[in-house]
Amino acid sequence: MSSTQVLVVGAGPTGLWLALLLRRLDVSVRIVDAASEPGTTSRALVVQARTLEFYQQLGLADDVLRQGLRLGAVNFWYRGEHAARMELGAVGKGLSPFPFGVIFPQDEHERLLIDKLGALGVTVERNTKLTAIEETASGISAQLQSTDGTSTTAQATYLAGCDGARSTLRKALNADFPGGTYQHLFYVADVQARGAQIDQELHVLLDDAGFLGLFPLAAAGHARLIGTVLAAAAGEGKVLGWEHVDRRPIERIGLVVERVNWFSTYHVHHRVADHFRRGRAFLLGDAAHVHSPVGGQGMNTGLGDAMNLAWKLAAVLSSRANPDLLDTYEPERIEFAKRLVSTTDRAFQLASSEGRFAALVRTNVLPRVAPRFLKTAWGRRLAFRAVSQIGIEYRHSAWSGDSIGKVRAGDRLPWVAPTQTTAVDNFGPLGSLEWQVHVYGAATAALRQRCDERHLALHVFPYDEPAQGCGLEPDAAYLVRPDGYLGAVFAAESAADQLASYLDAHGIRAR
Repeated sequence: MSSTQVLVVGAGPTGLWLALLLRRLDVSVRIVDAASEPGTTSRALVVQARTLEFYQQLGLADDVLRQGLRLGAVNFWYRGEHAARMELGAVGKGLSPFPFGVIFPQDEHERLLIDKLGALGVTVERNTKLTAIEETASGISAQLQSTDGTSTTAQATYLAGCDGARSTLRKALNADFPGGTYQHLFYVADVQARGAQIDQELHVLLDDAGFLGLFPLAAAGHARLIGTVLAAAAGEGKVLGWEHVDRRPIERIGLVVERVNWFSTYHVHHRVADHFRRGRAFLLGDAAHVHSPVGGQGMNTGLGDAMNLAWKLAAVLSSRANPDLLDTYEPERIEFAKRLVSTTDRAFQLASSEGRFAALVRTNVLPRVAPRFLKTAWGRRLAFRAVSQIGIEYRHSAWSGDSIGKVRAGDRLPWVAPTQTTAVDNFGPLGSLEWQVHVYGAATAALRQRCDERHLALHVFPYDEPAQGCGLEPDAAYLVRPDGYLGAVFAAESAADQLASYLDAHGIRAR
């Protein structure tokens, strides 16, 4: 029998990222996976800005940027004609240090995380699946089984289920997984092709010929296609291949597929577990929520789950925060998951439905309205905040305290772009993965003394035009959580006492 503080079940991006964060926070961790090897296909592709911001906290963002492909533009096609092109590079300018998405295939992504985790002394235990759990007064007893039939017992203080849509842990917790499945059978294929669309940009066909999405891959002439399988073939119950896809959208835009390197079919589901936590066990990623691929949100949402949970587990395990901190994981993440599933459901129905109204909107309204909407500054900001996930907030969390001004407790700390006089931005200090206080302007002597007493880092930045443009209040004290969200916002004159009250109420101690 082995023992660890956190047992992670599932070694996809969510589980690997959670394990990596926990080790960086000095938590003992064990990670197991039923598969014999890491993924060898691209699967999830897009890494969004908020994920890159999280990765920057551990120094991984540069690796992703170096290995991945920045998305420069999205193109809309209508009836075989190029209808519109939207530049993506400037959409998030001033909102994030990463005002773009990055194409970084999941197999490469997993290898990066595995290497980083290995450097911290943790290796994924393969061919090992979870079969049963039992919660005790001091932790969880987990039954693990290898492919040769050997069973072992693992003791852990907490258990994290990152084991996908068919999660064994979710079933063991008797958590419902309500939602539904779309009627159409979709395919995904990584191909080598030629045509005007093989230009390392994103292409979407909005047409009566059917749905087609083309995502660029880094290798020259390579792309990911997403479309529908012919209805007649989908109902035959046989092994499906490239010959069974609906070719009309591909032919309409003049794309010539020369080779198919990987092909798979799937039904799209939209489901959210009714609980993300039961006692000492937590659900993350696809084990907790699945939805359509609209907007490239799935993997990024799971990585956000891991970021939310990791620092909380570390704080409670080391008695540096009250245990009720773990109670905030489910409400903070489940509300976003429900909104995301609802939003992507509507968008996906619009993109794939054969109804007359949906077809009218898809083929006549969207190609005309979307480019105009994104030409406006407010339209670009709204779209970027939604797709990039920088707009996620936890204002209603039990741990979101007092606020003043436009930027509220529970909001993501706004990114303040560096100027000629400030060489570094305000996201740099987040690499400590510690609670900290930010002031934009001048910090009072009382606040400085209080931060020193509590061994809490205080970072003072100029109250300049970028800070003002973010809606930050001059001289206010922003208490920043380890994940870059705000725990509370205090007025300058009362910040020292309010800070002490917040820290004492929640049992927060510096590491």
